[in-house]
Amino acid sequence: MKKPVKKPKWVIEKEKARREAGQATVWLFGLHAVRDALLNPAREKLRLVVTKNALDRLGDAVGQGGIEPEIVDPRKFDVPIDPASVHQGAALEAKPLDWGKLRDLAGKDEAAVVLCLDRVTDPHNVGAILRSAEVFGARAVVAPARHSAPETGALAKSASGALERQPYLRVGNLSAALDELREAGFRLVGLDGEAEATLAEALADAGHRVALVLGAEGPGMREKTRETCDILARIPYSGDFGSLNVSNAAAVSLYAAMSRKT
Repeated sequence: MKKPVKKPKWVIEKEKARREAGQATVWLFGLHAVRDALLNPAREKLRLVVTKNALDRLGDAVGQGGIEPEIVDPRKFDVPIDPASVHQGAALEAKPLDWGKLRDLAGKDEAAVVLCLDRVTDPHNVGAILRSAEVFGARAVVAPARHSAPETGALAKSASGALERQPYLRVGNLSAALDELREAGFRLVGLDGEAEATLAEALADAGHRVALVLGAEGPGMREKTRETCDILARIPYSGDFGSLNVSNAAAVSLYAAMSRKT
């Protein structure tokens, strides 16, 4: 009898991670985040815990969500979230969203803009970035699966509903995702405060399809990410103070990229 071939360790670990991801759930909290999740048909909902007051404020969204609420006393709001979280009497356990493949999200829009985040781990920053991406019509926000902010209740609350509508795709390899975007006709513009070119100059030479790449505050982009970009650009500033929060830098960059359409 032929001896079975032993799988390599990396294959076993990858399969384990895939199984764990399939079983993972997230607790969303706060009226805005819970309402938008209830109204999202793509969101798999498992358990809704609310106070009577929150149930009234959520209104028809509960019925449209197709899930029976558990009504609890405000003093006994026993769900596995940080006790300091401002939950407003509403929490929803759900499966993380599946946004599909990057190539499909990028689409064929001649003026598409994608935002790529390298090691941006603060959920409040990513939540704010998702709001800006939705406002300015970005096709997707892309981040590495590791060393990035996962889909959590804190991120969803900061996004104020945008998490349900704005694709947030976490990929296994960011550099490979950037190469895929380049092959799809995107110009990769990396934001770097020390770059010679300004953002306006980089965008003027970028064509219509643009991927804006931002790194974490402080360390910025990893060297491999910097090398993968087609051009590095800076947001001009006046005076001696030239540092923007990453979520603010994302909003400015998205506005500049989208303004080329008008």
